[in-house]
Amino acid sequence: MKLMYALSVLLALLAVISPVFFASGKNNTEPEIAPTENSGEPVRETPYASPAGIDEGVPVCLISADSEQTLSMREYLVGVLAAEMPALFEAEALKAQAVAARTFTLYRMLCSEAHDGGKVCDDYSCCQARKTTEELQGIWGGEYEANMAKISAAVAATDGLCLTSGGKPILAAFHSSSAGSTEACGEIWGASLPYLISVPTFEGEQEVPNYVTEVALPFTQFKNTVFAAYPDAVFADEPSGWLSQAEYTSSGRVAAVRVGGVKITGTELRVLFGLRSTYVSWGETDSEIVFHVTGNGHGVGMSQYGANAMAKRGSSCGEILAHYYPGAELSDMTAAAGDGEHI
Repeated sequence: MKLMYALSVLLALLAVISPVFFASGKNNTEPEIAPTENSGEPVRETPYASPAGIDEGVPVCLISADSEQTLSMREYLVGVLAAEMPALFEAEALKAQAVAARTFTLYRMLCSEAHDGGKVCDDYSCCQARKTTEELQGIWGGEYEANMAKISAAVAATDGLCLTSGGKPILAAFHSSSAGSTEACGEIWGASLPYLISVPTFEGEQEVPNYVTEVALPFTQFKNTVFAAYPDAVFADEPSGWLSQAEYTSSGRVAAVRVGGVKITGTELRVLFGLRSTYVSWGETDSEIVFHVTGNGHGVGMSQYGANAMAKRGSSCGEILAHYYPGAELSDMTAAAGDGEHI
């Protein structure tokens, strides 16, 4: 009974909450930030986040490696936000990411497509990445206290807020960076959603580390990589024809291409050769196939570096979310108890 577990505490909270529209850009019931007790662990997971609020009362069952643990939404989100977005980002970008992560978590819990019983995992390719306190202390070192305070403040400032469409949680996809515009989900995932369309994004080479990358493969390695995945591939003598008949989405990403005569999707091309995105072109030298890649991630939904660029220009959390998820509403998650839209 996925809803009985995932939203058991929600049903005891506010029965009807009106949506908070994007124009406000703020959460007017921001909880006080204070340390919490967590007697079950030697190191507290979120020493700065508020012990009160909606997030604190929502259980999240987290699958990690071969174990399971139940955390509050607050505890869970602090670790997710720390893993998914750099702590040095602007406060409004961090708030936007906190809302997107909360929404994605709620969507996963309600849909239960990946895991039974409304559970989530810490694999970024399935659910969302998450870092523990011990991991973050090792990564951040002397910056741990300041970074954790900033991350926790973003979660606390957006307590209980999620994105909805028709009163249901949306599929709040996000990615690292895009080249000029994001991708419409229907162009790569097959089904269209009104709030996951292609929109302009504002990051570039000045803002994004490794915004443009190259992957070069010697001819033999290229062919062996393709043969391992597609044994029926056939390669002509001339390497210039090994990649052919490319098709592109409206945002300029590779939708499909023939590799050794085998038609594969842009996503399959990205996975096959370890490319950072499907916004890619290619050529050949005397000895190698060279891919030129821009951006990082699938390109759907909110661009994290784009969100940070907007925040630097003065955009609020609400304005960032309204841009990347057009038509969605910023709502209290106790009002979003129905299954989200499936893809």
